[in-house]
Amino acid sequence: MSGPMLGITGILVMFFILFVLRIPAAFTMLLVGFLGIAKATSLDAAFAMTGSELWNIFSSYGLTVIPLFILVGEIVHYAGYNNSLYHASYRWFGHHRGGLAMTTILASAAFSAISGSNTATAATMSAVAIPAMKEYNYHPLLNAGSVAAGATLGVLIPPSIVLVVYGLYTGQSIGKLFFGNVIPSVILTTLILLTVVWICRRHPEWGPSGPKSNWNERFAALPEALDILLLFGIIMYALFTGVVTATEAAAVSCFLALVICTARRKLTWKKLGGALVDTLRISCMVFMIVAGAVIFAKFLTITRLPYETAEWISALDLPRWMVLWVILLCYILGGCIMDALAFLLVSLPIFYPLVIQLGYDPIWFGQVITIVTTMGSIMPPIGICCYVVSGMSGIPLGTVFRSALYYIPSYVISIVVLMASPYWTVLVLSNLVK
Repeated sequence: MSGPMLGITGILVMFFILFVLRIPAAFTMLLVGFLGIAKATSLDAAFAMTGSELWNIFSSYGLTVIPLFILVGEIVHYAGYNNSLYHASYRWFGHHRGGLAMTTILASAAFSAISGSNTATAATMSAVAIPAMKEYNYHPLLNAGSVAAGATLGVLIPPSIVLVVYGLYTGQSIGKLFFGNVIPSVILTTLILLTVVWICRRHPEWGPSGPKSNWNERFAALPEALDILLLFGIIMYALFTGVVTATEAAAVSCFLALVICTARRKLTWKKLGGALVDTLRISCMVFMIVAGAVIFAKFLTITRLPYETAEWISALDLPRWMVLWVILLCYILGGCIMDALAFLLVSLPIFYPLVIQLGYDPIWFGQVITIVTTMGSIMPPIGICCYVVSGMSGIPLGTVFRSALYYIPSYVISIVVLMASPYWTVLVLSNLVK
């Protein structure tokens, strides 16, 4: 069997194990990668190479940024800032038609800006927002869709763990990735909000107006919400100026989160313990996915499948925009059937060299595939955010998937805008980072 054929066989075996045996993606990639390396070389070489790669991964200083950013999100979550953000957003926007749905999306965007997790945001906002929307007779399609779509912003808005891993894997500046992500995040969030407006114009009964808050109530709700904006602003300013590295910025943000939550009397020892336990669990999951993906990528590299794929596509002499759309289609399909982070790491060894060869900017490409893969988290049949919302709210899964489909055009338009103007949407800010 030739090298590229062995690589293709390994990919097919990996998907078979994932969907038939239902072994977690991290262990599936690790197992198939190890056996593939053994088949391509020898068993001794596979043990030596796997051991060396695992040691390099788990002893890497750069990866310490991941648990630190996760810890920030867990501290904020356990301190109850999700309720504060929802309350503040509701005071300002809840009196508009569809205002509670827009409140949910804005609160999800703010909360996910710190937590960086779509599933955590989906679970949190399902518990907080859906009961409130039911109380005001919001339609289930609007309830579920706003929570599911808002939760996807957790992968997109900095400090996104997906962007951190992408930066570490490709050797790109995390600071540049975060700042390059600011405008795409604003575009997508705005389009999702406009989708709510459009839905409520077509179906006014789906999102009735809530009671209007006076100005005193609005300003009284702001201080705790501003805590999150302050924390987010400090992280971004530190990265923008180059005063600290990404790891140091994450450590500083952890300290500030502890100080703010303690000063507000929102964090007990029990809550801190819960935040640490959840951080350990999520970090281990991410590290294992990274480890499995690196071993699987090493296997693909040995088979020369990425290089052969790039040469084959180049030989087709297609316009580079057409090649890019084929790659993005693969990411959409992959995002539907696999965790966004896992599929990203599986696919990068194949597509990243090709994208660079085509002349696309790696910072810009990171933003595009982040939007594309996170779109998969609300698309059937595996959209993880939809499963979380359904499980937390009791809304039938089919209803949640139908509601999420209303928001798919927002993602498509965002991608088209990014492709039409890479500089003004991504590079204009990322190039300013020192």
